[in-house]
Amino acid sequence: MLLSCEDVERVVALVEDGHSLRYVARVIRASLSSIHSAMQRYGELGTYDRRQGSGYGRSASARDDRFLKVQVLRDHHTTAVQSRNRLENVRNVRVSERTVRRRFAEANLLSRRPAYGPQLEPQHRKARLRFAKQYQGWTPEQWASVLFTDESRFNLRSADGRERVWRRPENKYSPIGFSSRTPFGGASVMVWAGISSVVELVFVDHGTLNAHRYIEGILQDHLMPFAPIIGQKFIIMHDNARPHTARCVIQYLQEVGIRTPDWPARSLDLNPIEYVWGMLGRNVQRRDINTLEQLRATLLEEWDLIPERLSNG
Repeated sequence: MLLSCEDVERVVALVEDGHSLRYVARVIRASLSSIHSAMQRYGELGTYDRRQGSGYGRSASARDDRFLKVQVLRDHHTTAVQSRNRLENVRNVRVSERTVRRRFAEANLLSRRPAYGPQLEPQHRKARLRFAKQYQGWTPEQWASVLFTDESRFNLRSADGRERVWRRPENKYSPIGFSSRTPFGGASVMVWAGISSVVELVFVDHGTLNAHRYIEGILQDHLMPFAPIIGQKFIIMHDNARPHTARCVIQYLQEVGIRTPDWPARSLDLNPIEYVWGMLGRNVQRRDINTLEQLRATLLEEWDLIPERLSNG
């Protein structure tokens, strides 16, 4: 690791204060050999600067570095290997993958996991913008009459991408470094719920949810008893899933006097209940669950523990 003059100055100050080289390496976040070399150079030359001409010269010019940075800024999904190959093909300059990564770091470009969202075409973006403008001026009192509802499925066995294991490099495929997967999550349950004022968590059993089951098992049994609490201005916001947009569902909601706004396509992320589902899933995964019955019981328990300020939007 190449230490700057300021880093070497800190190294010398810490060592002269009586700290060990290992301690200094942890503080500076450098290797022990780099700290040792810096102290040795300071003892020989009495300066914080590197020796003139020491180290390897740069294999790429400033124009080559700009080429690498421009390429990755044009395509943020490109890899260091692809950038290295483009540089060789276009400018006939050979550099290592490590050099490419260093150039990206100099431009403050770091490799991170991307954020995920629905794929939106221009017409989807326009519809979402119209939807947002339609409700941007609403008061908290108006939003209090809105119930955000949705269904979600929870698996008995599921990985959330955050799982980590401490292991040595050679133990990648050993039992201690291996996480097995169960087909289809090892059984699952589907639930329905609503937020704004909290509606109970409802399990959708015996197959998939269709329009008739949505009316009889959800709207009639669990939504309509909730309607008098909100009043005549009751609005239900659900997405464009087939059970929600079927003609019989629309007709039923019109007959009982419950409004549903036009929900823009590919806009699951606009429904705030999605964030509650995420919180519920993370809380459930922290628990030791081995059976489907335990999963159901845990979902009910964790749903009741969600802070009211979050479930009320």
